[in-house]
Amino acid sequence: MVDIEKELFELQDIEYREFQCSLMPTVSKDKVIGVRIPYLRKMAKDLHKSPVAEDFMNKLPHKYYEEYNLHGFLIEKINDFDATVKRLDEFLPYVDNWATCDSVSLKVLGKYPERLKSKIYEWLSSEHTYTVRYAIKMLMTHFLDEDFDCRYLDTVCEIKSEEYYIRMMQAWYFATALAKQYDATIVYIEDSRLDTWVHNKAIQKAIESYRITPEQKAYLRTLKKH
Repeated sequence: MVDIEKELFELQDIEYREFQCSLMPTVSKDKVIGVRIPYLRKMAKDLHKSPVAEDFMNKLPHKYYEEYNLHGFLIEKINDFDATVKRLDEFLPYVDNWATCDSVSLKVLGKYPERLKSKIYEWLSSEHTYTVRYAIKMLMTHFLDEDFDCRYLDTVCEIKSEEYYIRMMQAWYFATALAKQYDATIVYIEDSRLDTWVHNKAIQKAIESYRITPEQKAYLRTLKKH
């Protein structure tokens, strides 16, 4: 029987642990082992469909940050929409940091946009910071291209929260929307529809993006709030 915790400690990189802890102020240092993401993804690939993986995912909460990442990467291996969402609903309430939240990428969800939309709105109503952040991430990932609709801009704009990691994701969403749907999105900046902090952070992130033209960046600089 595979001992997941033992395997994780065998992959420990102390220097990387220090670096990772510096990026995640919401996670206690004693909860971080220090395992690089590629190793965790390889573990997920090796364990996928095994009884060990099933048993591991049925045991929440976990102790370590890397266990949550591994759990998320195991969910990525599921090819069925309903099974993926079931596992996500079990998993998201335990996520306590932006890195785990943002690292889980589920392509299967994008294959069912209508069903995903309804799930996103359910997640947005959560009181849990990282469930809401994940919902905004899903809107950013799957609904800023061919399935784009201005109503999604309204949805993200109307989220009111004092949580830093929700507000940061709102800013990231609008910066990405400016890169992908500039004409529809710039109106929200011009009309000052966003909270001042989110407004300025979205502009900052957009200006840092290589997908925004120099002319657009120059104009965005004039729209900063003071």
